[in-house]
Amino acid sequence: MRLLLRADSSASIGAGHISRVVAYAERAVARGWPVAFSGSTANAEWLASRFDELAVPRLADAPLGELAAGFDAVLVDHYGVGDVRKEINAAGAALVSIEDDVFGRRPADVVVDAGFAPAPRPDDGSGVLLRGVAYAPLRDVVLRTRDRRAPSGTPHVTVVLGGGAEWASTVALLLRALRDTELPFVADALVRGEPSLPSLGPGQSIRVSAPSPALLDTLATTDVAVSASGVTFVELCCLGVPTAAVQLVANQKTGYRAALELGLAAGLGHAESLEDRLPEVTAVLRELLSDAALRHALSATASATVDGRGVDRVLDSL
Repeated sequence: MRLLLRADSSASIGAGHISRVVAYAERAVARGWPVAFSGSTANAEWLASRFDELAVPRLADAPLGELAAGFDAVLVDHYGVGDVRKEINAAGAALVSIEDDVFGRRPADVVVDAGFAPAPRPDDGSGVLLRGVAYAPLRDVVLRTRDRRAPSGTPHVTVVLGGGAEWASTVALLLRALRDTELPFVADALVRGEPSLPSLGPGQSIRVSAPSPALLDTLATTDVAVSASGVTFVELCCLGVPTAAVQLVANQKTGYRAALELGLAAGLGHAESLEDRLPEVTAVLRELLSDAALRHALSATASATVDGRGVDRVLDSL
């Protein structure tokens, strides 16, 4: 099975789409499938470097109908690509489409929506529908980290809002809320840009760095995470890291609500209203930092919900 992967990243898009197609590349290569990638990896090269390690070639940009020639399947994980099924099928390939509720939705031979609670989908002539978190794509490093996770007990807090550069001010607000808990912590803030740092209380410290491959090493010892409700949150669930979730953008709304309903995370609400609700946000973080029973419950529920085998289920179906 010859597989072409199509996705983009940028400062505004973030790195999540690249993370997901890297997971597909890893599992497909492990099966002995020839794999290639097409797209921009700006702002996510720390993830895309995995393509080079896997000897996955990066193809020059061209219409998908042209790129599909010579492949058995084309997997598209992109909100900006429209209905390309006809041209991909005409080139002799099946289309696998990754969608997040209505975002990235297009007719395809195989449709994957790995949301926690996908909403009903209108019939658009698509073939196989693979829906639910059982199909969530997780990179190999996430599964290896799951096996070796050892919370530090410091407590160690990791704040990670994805690969976009525009979230530095949101990170700054979250760090203020952490400070206002008046509890001791060591916090790693993984963010592009330079968030303003609050003055800290006794036993509190903050380290700021850009997202990098070291993220999983950091999460291996994290006691509490503060995360956007995107791809990284799904990884945190698989790892069993107790998490306070934030809805950053519109395409995270469904996943954020489902995560709270399923008992996978504590909720901090929408990023746009954090400043107006800072005492409420602080109270949620204080409870998460101080209540070991709550952390254990969130960890157990999340890790039982996301087992990390989603890619293999999709490739089996394909």
